[in-house]
Amino acid sequence: MSDNILLTISPQGVATVCLNREEKHNAFDDEIIRELTEAFAQIDADSSIRAMVLAANGRSFSAGGDLAWMQRMADYSREDNLHDAMALANMLRRLNSLSKPTIAKVQGAAFGGAVGLVSCCDIAIGSPRAKFSLSEVKIGLLPATISPYVIAAIGQRAARRYFLTAEVFNAEQAQQLGLLHEVVNEDVLDGAVADMVSSLLNNSPQAVAASKQLIQDVAGKEIDDALVAMTSERIADIRVSAEGQEGLSAFLQKRTPAWQQDSAAGGKDNV
Repeated sequence: MSDNILLTISPQGVATVCLNREEKHNAFDDEIIRELTEAFAQIDADSSIRAMVLAANGRSFSAGGDLAWMQRMADYSREDNLHDAMALANMLRRLNSLSKPTIAKVQGAAFGGAVGLVSCCDIAIGSPRAKFSLSEVKIGLLPATISPYVIAAIGQRAARRYFLTAEVFNAEQAQQLGLLHEVVNEDVLDGAVADMVSSLLNNSPQAVAASKQLIQDVAGKEIDDALVAMTSERIADIRVSAEGQEGLSAFLQKRTPAWQQDSAAGGKDNV
């Protein structure tokens, strides 16, 4: 992995993936897409990792696609463009489906594909300096690969405006749209993310992962006999699991469950 992507893992099992291309406003190209895909796969496969923060160095979160990369794509054949687009789509899907909870820490501008990165994270916290634009139509393109995640985040009605206008919207508007969950002053952004991580570490890792999967499996589905049966099976299965039994026992015995003891040494300084 190059210095453009920094991956660190705290002793408490919190992975931080940091975009580190300040001079290019953390714009991404095919190489960075590959490195992000590898980082997300590594995090997903590591059972010691309990949560992931997606962050960026510098004033911008990410300017989206790198101009030099887009210039190269202009000379690609359709087949080459399709292969390139699939790589981006697979990276986004990898992030969206990560079994660990994910937090986007958005300290600055997120344009184009970067809005997709934020949308793919479970939780997004931004500073007042954060601003957003689905800017693809300005250069004759469209936000295709990010569209499933952005539409899920902001809804179809908002997408029908911002996909078409490419206008810039601020952090407050992003929160109103549902793209950001919280907007906090820049000097407390790290602390707000750390507090969210602490909340996640209090919870059963197995239940958190199962809850993420549950959302994907239930969202948009008709409430029919099959869905009722599936959700009943999910709760029955986790009640008899090791962590389910530990959680129920700890609650009834008024003690701390094992996963909180494992993360008790954690703290804000490690995020």
